[in-house]
Amino acid sequence: MRYPQARRSPRLTARELVSENLKIFSYHEDVTTFVEKDSQSLPKGQSSGSQSSRLDLNLFGQRLRHIRRSRGLTLSELGERVGRAPSALSLLENGRREPKLSLIEALASALRVPVDELLKHDPPSRRAQLELALDEAQRDPVYRGLGLPYLRPGPRVPNEAIEHVLTLFTELRKQQVKPTATPEEARLANADLRLMMRDRGNYFAGIERAAAEALAPVSYAGGALSQGLLLSVISHHGFSVRYVNDLPRSARSVTDLRNRRIYLRQESLGMHTPRAVLLQTLGHFVLGHSTPADFADFLRQRVEANYFAAAVLVPESAAVSFLRNAKDNKNLSVEDLRDVFAVSYEMAAHRFTNLATHHLDMACHFVKNDANGTIYKAYENDGVIFPADSTGAIEGQRMCRLWSGRQVFASADRFSPYYQYSDTPSGTYYCVALVEHGSEYAITLGVSFDSARWFRGRDTTKRTRSTCPDPACCQRPPARLAARWDGMAWPSARAHSHILSALPSGSFPGVDEADIYTFLERHEQE
Repeated sequence: MRYPQARRSPRLTARELVSENLKIFSYHEDVTTFVEKDSQSLPKGQSSGSQSSRLDLNLFGQRLRHIRRSRGLTLSELGERVGRAPSALSLLENGRREPKLSLIEALASALRVPVDELLKHDPPSRRAQLELALDEAQRDPVYRGLGLPYLRPGPRVPNEAIEHVLTLFTELRKQQVKPTATPEEARLANADLRLMMRDRGNYFAGIERAAAEALAPVSYAGGALSQGLLLSVISHHGFSVRYVNDLPRSARSVTDLRNRRIYLRQESLGMHTPRAVLLQTLGHFVLGHSTPADFADFLRQRVEANYFAAAVLVPESAAVSFLRNAKDNKNLSVEDLRDVFAVSYEMAAHRFTNLATHHLDMACHFVKNDANGTIYKAYENDGVIFPADSTGAIEGQRMCRLWSGRQVFASADRFSPYYQYSDTPSGTYYCVALVEHGSEYAITLGVSFDSARWFRGRDTTKRTRSTCPDPACCQRPPARLAARWDGMAWPSARAHSHILSALPSGSFPGVDEADIYTFLERHEQE
């Protein structure tokens, strides 16, 4: 992964410029601390995906060698100018020694180039790019598993030979990637992740810090994040944004790491507005994610990136202050959180679950379902019992007809908050459900009866009694109808053939790599 370019300023001294560039290379250190601390909380077999916080020595060495040769200098001649032995400079050029700030300054002065020329994040030539890629490939466990000796790309090794090796390695690695997951494996991974989220109250302190640090340089003062501030956050991390109409259908966004561009559509998909997608994409880089090892790793990264986006759009400090004030006035509401920070209702409800337990001492639950009651997303730490299969997965299960997430579809105005108390075998819950305009899904936020006193709408008279998972509650038809129609009905079921297949192969499930690469090639020259 490449790191953001340092921001340049003509008023910086050479030493300050060196320091600022080197800070970029250690940017992830604080962000990845939470991954290391919380690694035991992740599903088994997951890695933290943390990045090295040190300067890319191989890239620095390549640039140093390229510039030295372009100046017609030998190692001895350059060594005389900076007061270093040729052997010491050779170690730098081969990526075996980390330079000090004073030496970088001296080298830049001796080579008559700006300091940041040595610290650029792009290989200086096609040859250098190939050599760096070869070195990275040979450090990959898949390559090392072949037991081959290390191949040093000396001057007699042509570019074509290195390209052949890299192409063969790419194909070998693709063959090593098994189908991402069977439906059962995916459901197990999702259930494990949900349990981890419940155990920690769905609060990730490290990601909250990362989001706060991302906002710090742009002087965020509160309220909704403006488009200008959003683009400043993106720019600060070294990326530019391109809105396009021909983005591959299999992707929400595509990032060109060579030219540091993020491509996305100017359209909203529920919770995934263009602002949210942009920050979700940035989140992967800020949080130091690498290529997912398997579906569980992919799922964890998706959750973390989504959390980061929400934490930037609804910053912790501002949101907690707002929620505490609303609680003191017994006027908590998801719709107010949505309006103040200009996010979707779904993001506001999910963000409430991030902050409620940690800051408001309040357990809660969240559900996203369609009109048939099919659950697409859910979270709880308040004891509510969701329907689940034998693996513990709740996605795809059908919720009780008497829960607010289904009752809202029968209300006079499904697009307004629908308040309800639900008596269930695990207790009584106060819930508010709403269907966002242009959406086919209901979003429900619920809390225990004792916590209802803090919420707007608590005086509702709507109340239902659910005995699910008892089939007699709503899964079986009434006895009179069953007696009349049993054996006399033959419905043609809507087929869900996707449940019979393994998820698509590759590191990013469902993404068509051919479309992605063709898209990037088409837009690179813009």
